[in-house]
Amino acid sequence: MSTSSEATGPSGVPAVTGPDRTTGQPPLKRVLGPGLLLLFIVGDILGTGIYALTGKVAGEVGGAVWLPFLVAFAVALLTAGSYLELVTKYPRAGGAAVYTHRAFRVHFLTFLVTFTVMASGLTSASSAAIAFAGNLNEAFGLDMASGTWPLIGIALLFMTALAVVNLRGVAESVRLNVVLTCVELSGLLIIIAIGAWAISQGQGDFSRAGQLTVGEGQSPFRAVTAATALAFFALVGFEDSVNMAEETRNPVKIFPRVMLIGLTLTGVVYILVAIASVTLVSPEDLGEGETPLLKVVAAGAPAFPVWVFAFITMFAVANSALINMLMASRLLYGMAHEQVLPPVLGRVLRERRTPWVAILFTTVIAFGLIAFADLATLGGTTSLLLLAVFTVTNVAVLVLRRDTAGHRHFRVPTVIPVLGAVCCAFLVSPLSGRASEDYRVAGVLLVVGVGLWAVYWVVRRALD
Repeated sequence: MSTSSEATGPSGVPAVTGPDRTTGQPPLKRVLGPGLLLLFIVGDILGTGIYALTGKVAGEVGGAVWLPFLVAFAVALLTAGSYLELVTKYPRAGGAAVYTHRAFRVHFLTFLVTFTVMASGLTSASSAAIAFAGNLNEAFGLDMASGTWPLIGIALLFMTALAVVNLRGVAESVRLNVVLTCVELSGLLIIIAIGAWAISQGQGDFSRAGQLTVGEGQSPFRAVTAATALAFFALVGFEDSVNMAEETRNPVKIFPRVMLIGLTLTGVVYILVAIASVTLVSPEDLGEGETPLLKVVAAGAPAFPVWVFAFITMFAVANSALINMLMASRLLYGMAHEQVLPPVLGRVLRERRTPWVAILFTTVIAFGLIAFADLATLGGTTSLLLLAVFTVTNVAVLVLRRDTAGHRHFRVPTVIPVLGAVCCAFLVSPLSGRASEDYRVAGVLLVVGVGLWAVYWVVRRALD
């Protein structure tokens, strides 16, 4: 691993103060305090998942739609504990890929983890760009057919705008994230408020929330785990924040408290949204179409302008795209400094201090994905990929216990990563009842990843 010019920071943590000795590139700029980091985490978790997947989860379990979200929250909390130990022990960009590389020292595995996380982020961001274009089309009544070049063009322009914001600097990106997070959180609070008001007025059917409905020949356990595998997509995002460790002030001190608060806040909001939704709209109706929360607004508050909520949804998916593009570029930057990816991806703009090559590279890939992203399978495939990464990360915590950090850091009880690894591995396996389409799409992505690794390995051998 390359070293940087460092001084001892708070809590004895190395604080990067000068250029990297190997690459000569300046360090990233530390601009994130507790408030901005909290909004980053909340904004990353909230977004496309809860706005689009509530109906799909209801289709799996009926009225007890809140239960899969609760189980997914518990699994996410276990894995968050592992991430907190690792990010405070190794406060650098790169996230799960860095931890995998340190724990196992197998370049192929590290590359695969890197590609898997990046692919999930870019696929999510590209799909969010398409969703943004679709919501814009609906809000303004442009009447453009789905999948046509005008809509694709809007999505490409949207992705270009994100790249410009990302290139200008993390401060600008996070400030925009603050605005978008407030907007998307307001949309979910509107759903909760409408649900509470309607229930107080005797509207809807609150008893639906206690009804677990499963398909013919399917056990309740399998139905809940299958729905959890899908609902988990709405909880992912907390892991992206560790890629911002080098741009966070005193990450060892603030990360544990901020991540746990952010994850708990979003978990509570999700459960309340799920209960409000199924109270006002039957599970059958909720599961039809791609805009379940618009149905909740129309049922609980007919006088509320639905177009306003359509705009909120549009901003929510925009925030998901912004944060995923931030994550993907920082991940590549971190891996370039771990010598797992080409050093060129670690180049930084000296004035803006942003990883410009990584940003441009991920944006170009996103352009290609925009034409092929499938919103219907996005949630399941993304959660499958990330749950596989989470399984490796939970194991890495246990392996890295033998490595001394040299400074005080957060330490999670051993039972947490053990349970986290078992739960994540189960949700990855076919035993969870996950859709077969998830494995097909994930398999294609991993084949592409293996091909890229083989090309890079051949090039390195030729240059050595």
